[in-house]
Amino acid sequence: MGVQRVAAVAGFGCAVLLVVNAGRRGGLVPETAFTHAIAPFAALTGLLAITGIYLLIRERAGVLGLVGYVLNSAGLAGAFAVEYTLHFVFPYLGSGTVRGLLAGGTGRAFLVTSVVLLVGVLTFAVAAGRSGVMPVVGVVLYAVGMVPGSLRNLVPEPVYLGGLVAAGVGVAWMAVRLWAAAKAEAEKAPVMAVGQG
Repeated sequence: MGVQRVAAVAGFGCAVLLVVNAGRRGGLVPETAFTHAIAPFAALTGLLAITGIYLLIRERAGVLGLVGYVLNSAGLAGAFAVEYTLHFVFPYLGSGTVRGLLAGGTGRAFLVTSVVLLVGVLTFAVAAGRSGVMPVVGVVLYAVGMVPGSLRNLVPEPVYLGGLVAAGVGVAWMAVRLWAAAKAEAEKAPVMAVGQG
């Protein structure tokens, strides 16, 4: 399976996880050990999807695309760490300890992660939209959804959850484009090989 197909599958996985996470927090999906365990992987699969998208658009996206990709990737990697901490570390600490961590360096690190993710998403979305390779509506949904997704503690819960769903739809839309690009590349490869023979 080629890089683009792996990225597309990751994008579909990311979309599903974002919607499941929104449903869990909104009370539509049961709170179980499993739904908590898979929650952080939305960011990780998103990182894989964004990598595939960047590889597809990089020739047309230029320096802006590279900057957006680096910041978006760093933000998603940080978001994975934050989600992992929230789901697998904080529940085993006392509430006083958690408050102390959030009031200190851990809280500042979470804030920096949110800012990097927000700036990265917006920069990458502008580059992806300008490239003409990705579907504009998918890019816009990703960007609009990830704004509240990046600012989870600063926006009302319904706005945050709606953002997750919108971002999920946007990622899935772009994943369809990745899959189509991979399919076109696979169909073209044998023809090239015959021509070279």
